[in-house]
Amino acid sequence: MKFGLFGGARTKRGVGDVVDSHGYQDYIDYICEADRLGFHSLFMVEHHFTGQGQVSASMTLLAYLAAKTTNIRLGTGVVVMPWHNPVLVAEQAATLDLLSGGRFDFGVGKGYRQAEFDGFCIDINEATERFDEAMTIIRKAWTTEGRWSHHGKRWNLENVVVEPEPLTRPHPPLWMAAGSEGTIRRAAREGYCILLDQLASVKQVIERATIFREECEKIGRPYNPMMVGVTRALQMIHTEAEREAAFATRKRVVGVIGDLAKGERPANLEADDAPLLGTPAEIIARLRKLQAGGIQNILMADPTATPAGLRAFKQEVMSAFETVPQAVAAE
Repeated sequence: MKFGLFGGARTKRGVGDVVDSHGYQDYIDYICEADRLGFHSLFMVEHHFTGQGQVSASMTLLAYLAAKTTNIRLGTGVVVMPWHNPVLVAEQAATLDLLSGGRFDFGVGKGYRQAEFDGFCIDINEATERFDEAMTIIRKAWTTEGRWSHHGKRWNLENVVVEPEPLTRPHPPLWMAAGSEGTIRRAAREGYCILLDQLASVKQVIERATIFREECEKIGRPYNPMMVGVTRALQMIHTEAEREAAFATRKRVVGVIGDLAKGERPANLEADDAPLLGTPAEIIARLRKLQAGGIQNILMADPTATPAGLRAFKQEVMSAFETVPQAVAAE
């Protein structure tokens, strides 16, 4: 089982101070510590106009992190394609793949927040067609030899060549945010890996990963469990006195991002098995359930992320999944 991170810097404007700068620097230090500790990957969000200080220029921040880290994979989670010029995105993503030494994972999505579409003056009902055309252009940009043209409904390009070429050929791994069965099957057919949300129950996650694997097998696409990234909220506690505060934080987070969930969620948060909330032993037990269902790629979103928290997780949880069984070692 591999462990990565999901999320991004969180800042808040101050008056006459540098709160934003501090927020970004704290996050950079956090990711550098994750890289040092051997975390596998980072997927960074993109959001706009929230007033909550969420990352808006994900690939810019990832490019900086590419220079500050050595091994951790750097992904977008996700670039919302209906808002962007696809050629400019293809150029930025290829540049990031080069600068990172091929450590870039290109996560894309259609978007879901009405306020963001309203801010860009884009009809959310156009999201699918804009996404489809944008991804057609990006794939063409990365796989066409020489100059090419495109004439579509939203974009027209004449005699262009996209530079630089990505280091990873034919292109960086493509990831799609997915929740519904139709989207999951489409992702499998079209060559995407999938990102599953942090609110889905253990049962839902295993079911969705199984749908993806079966669709890959159906079309003859080689399947690897690392093609399914499962985001889980991380709230590790060490005493019962901390549990109540952890549930309060969980309630706040669910209130903010609850519209991400597909399907039913338990009304009682104590019955909610989606988050990694509890003692190290409780978290290990929940991860074992996911592992038994074929899940190997965990992306953690920690609402109180700190380097010290990463070190504790590494020592008290990750270590339980790093031991090689004797029978395997003997072989």
